[in-house]
Amino acid sequence: MRFIRIVTTFFSMTLQRNNKNDMNNDTQKVIDAIMTRTSVRQYTDEPITDQEIETLLKAGMAAPSACNLQPWRFVVVTNPAIKKAISEQIKPAGPASKAPVVIVVCGDMEHTFEAAPDYWAEDCSAATENIMLAAHAMGLGTVWMGIYPQKERYELLKNLLELPDNIKAFGMIAVGHPAEHPATKDKWDADKVHYEKW
Repeated sequence: MRFIRIVTTFFSMTLQRNNKNDMNNDTQKVIDAIMTRTSVRQYTDEPITDQEIETLLKAGMAAPSACNLQPWRFVVVTNPAIKKAISEQIKPAGPASKAPVVIVVCGDMEHTFEAAPDYWAEDCSAATENIMLAAHAMGLGTVWMGIYPQKERYELLKNLLELPDNIKAFGMIAVGHPAEHPATKDKWDADKVHYEKW
C-alpha cells in the first residue's frame, strides 16, 4: 500500500512538473511572438487559407473592449482590383496590392461606450494587434496601415468598400507569407519608464 502511495505521489509530482514546464514553454512562445513581430511589406504568391483568415479574425475578436461592447467589424479584401484601388488612393497603403489578403478593421459607431464614445478606436487597436501577433505566430507577415483619424482616408475607404454610415474604417492589415524577413527591432528603453511618479 505504501509502495502504491509512493508511486502515485511520484507520478503526480512528475505530471505537475511537466505541466509547469509546458506552461513555461507556452509563456515563452507568447513572449517570443510579441518580441519578434515586425512589419512585413513584401509577400509571396502563396495564398492565405480561409481557415487561417478565420483564425486571425477570432484572435482579433478575443481582444478586450470597453464594457465588452466589441465595436470592431472586419472587411476581408482579397479582390485584386479593390486592393489595387486601395493602394493607389490611400497614401500609406502600398502593401495592400501586394498582399493576398487585406483585413480592414472598422468600428461600429452604434456599439460604442456611451460615456466615452472614442474608446472604439482603442478597442480596434487591441483587435488589430491581436491579429498581427496571431499572424506572426502562424508564420505570416503583416503590416498595419493607418486610416483613422485621417478623415480623407476613412472617407475613401467608406466609398471603396461601400461601408454603411455607422461603420468607420480604423485601419488595415496586409497579410501574406513573407517574401522578406526584416530584422527584429529591440525597442526596450529604460529611460521611457517611470515608477510611481514622473
